[in-house]
Amino acid sequence: MQITELDYDLPPELIAQRPAETRSASRLLVLNRTTGALSHRHFNDVAEYVRAGDCLVLNDTRVIPARFFCRRATGGRIEGLFLREQDGLWRTLLKPSARLKIGERLSCEGAAAELVISARHERGEWTVQPEPPCTAIELLGRIGQTPLPPYIRRTAPPDAADAERYQTVYARRAGAVAAPTAGLHFTPEVLHRLAAAGIRRADVTLHVGLGTFAAVEVSDLARHPLHAEWFEVTELAARTIREVSQGPGRIVAVGTTSTRVLESLVARANVAGQPPHPAPAGAITAQSGWADLFIYPPYQFGLVDVLLTNFHLPRSTLLALVMAFAGVNNIRRAYRAAIEQRYRFYSYGDAMLIV
Repeated sequence: MQITELDYDLPPELIAQRPAETRSASRLLVLNRTTGALSHRHFNDVAEYVRAGDCLVLNDTRVIPARFFCRRATGGRIEGLFLREQDGLWRTLLKPSARLKIGERLSCEGAAAELVISARHERGEWTVQPEPPCTAIELLGRIGQTPLPPYIRRTAPPDAADAERYQTVYARRAGAVAAPTAGLHFTPEVLHRLAAAGIRRADVTLHVGLGTFAAVEVSDLARHPLHAEWFEVTELAARTIREVSQGPGRIVAVGTTSTRVLESLVARANVAGQPPHPAPAGAITAQSGWADLFIYPPYQFGLVDVLLTNFHLPRSTLLALVMAFAGVNNIRRAYRAAIEQRYRFYSYGDAMLIV
């Protein structure tokens, strides 16, 4: 697939700058990937499209305050984005970075702490060491901000409302630097209504990182290196997914990140080729590790039957994934309809359900 196939024109005013007044008040575009039929609904109507015995697969990652600011000894301000922590060292994005040097000490804004630069990597990534030593969760809790995407343009920093709304109501395990945005539309009431209707639920974890939002910089998607993101599937989640997938129920992936977890399970069990559908029961096991599966057309899905997702940026790996699931032409037509109907796009925008 060529990168130009992921292009579309979006009026800037359709990029949502704030979430809907209430989570479940978002609009919902329903796409039937077999017939191509489109329906314009609201998110509260989602219960009409799932049935008893289906399984919602939710990503329970929790967004951390990953954006922070530091000062160089010269007084220059550096913006940072925490990516992950290992052995007391942080992998970060830093900008502007052209003049940064190994060994340089950056003073954190908001705390009496420094980040010492210890290594430089590709794509603007750096390894830094906090001094005095402390965990990323501890220090970011003092210096960090909600890491809203750059297309959300504000004159003021993210506020308390963002800290709440750029987080799913079921977020549990801290570690993401971006929200699994398809889940932002759920309220406790919607989840309770679905459970009461016999819809099962499995929580998996994928800590959203660069693999999800890094730009594609090559013309041929097959040459795009996808950053790995840490995931975990518990025994309870694996058993629930396995039981539903082997019966009449459908696996409803809430978001592209849950989709990557599910399809990574199958890909790991079928290293010789693409997974069959439905996936064999033996592929669905409790496990954890690093997911680097890049899904783009053509791809044969092994587990996902229904996909709930937001509207994604042009030339993104997320748009490639939904095109693989629903068909390139179906998605192009659905996005045109969404633009014509003035849907709100991206992280704080409206939702699409592909059945």
